[in-house]
Amino acid sequence: MKDFAFGSRTYIMGILNLTPDSFSGDGIYLDQEKAVNRAERMAADGADIIDVGGESTRPGAAPVSLEEEIKRVIPVIKKITRSIKTPVSIDTTKPEVARQALDNGASIINDVTGLEKGAGMARLAAEFDAKVVLMHMKGEPGTMQDNPVYGDLIEEIIEKLRQLAERAEAGGVKKENIIVDPGIGFGKTLEHNLEILRRLGRFKVLGRPILVGPSRKAFIGKILGAEPDKRVFGTAGAAAVAIQNGADIVRVHDVREIKEAAAVADAITRRGNA
Repeated sequence: MKDFAFGSRTYIMGILNLTPDSFSGDGIYLDQEKAVNRAERMAADGADIIDVGGESTRPGAAPVSLEEEIKRVIPVIKKITRSIKTPVSIDTTKPEVARQALDNGASIINDVTGLEKGAGMARLAAEFDAKVVLMHMKGEPGTMQDNPVYGDLIEEIIEKLRQLAERAEAGGVKKENIIVDPGIGFGKTLEHNLEILRRLGRFKVLGRPILVGPSRKAFIGKILGAEPDKRVFGTAGAAAVAIQNGADIVRVHDVREIKEAAAVADAITRRGNA
């Protein structure tokens, strides 16, 4: 497993959606050659991690069966891990999908439920000494955008992430393997998302690397009046602010463009501080 020197620079997680219904329109469905080619291109463009997912978590998304998700992601992960050296992350809530992904070379579990949904996910991560991304989500994908309300947005998210991290550690996950994600767009309004990015530094209290996923999200579309495939510059703006405010990893569709934006943001914010 590649070691990450968090704090020295921003790492880029490239998104590989193996779905027919990705909100961003970039989903690849059962076209393994196209998926591997896209992964190779992201690696060449500077991705530090390739995040492979076979179940959409966009608002209102329908669940996918275990068998279907395995069919979508495992053959592609097998080919990617033979083709490139870039670490592979599996974006799933299902322990069996994660196990097969880890068995075939993945080294990170990215779980939008923070390991809460799948029984035994923490033990599985511990068994493989895998890194885990614990994300905050209010509600379920099908209903999470139905008028989400918070008393104290940032403190509530921090407390939930702290609970998730403690639970993961109790399940055997090493503290140094835990990454936290405040969950941009997952049970948050436009104003919630902006506040999270504005106050991202507050999440440093958790003492863990911070991942932020603003890529092509609806809040950018609302600001710009743009469709998902026209949100790259908006994503770059959000990513730059996230980096300035403490993000360690940004999860994006447009690797080359955001890699360049991150390099400039790093030069401004991290030079001399690493």
